[in-house]
Amino acid sequence: MQQISPIHLAQWLADPAREQPVLLDVREPWEFEKCRIEGSRSMPMRTVPLRVAELDPEAEIVAICHHGARSFQVAMFLEQQGFSRLHNLHGGVAAWAQTVDPAMPTY
Repeated sequence: MQQISPIHLAQWLADPAREQPVLLDVREPWEFEKCRIEGSRSMPMRTVPLRVAELDPEAEIVAICHHGARSFQVAMFLEQQGFSRLHNLHGGVAAWAQTVDPAMPTY
């Protein structure tokens, strides 16, 4: 697993020549409704073990949460399940809102 900064993720998402990652948002549904990175897929942390088969182990996956702790745990879990192309959004959506999208609601 690699840590990825909000700025580097924004550059990746803006690059049409680069394979786009799965943006896996592991926050609770109410958090996802409050704010999210466009294109994110909601899969609350507590549901990941039950829904892991929905994810492609060959895909680039960026795990996202509020500050980066839950997503780090999910990425570690996925690594143990054989996923190898994992990234954790350092600082989560809070850092994304501060550095990439200041119009994003915060909580």
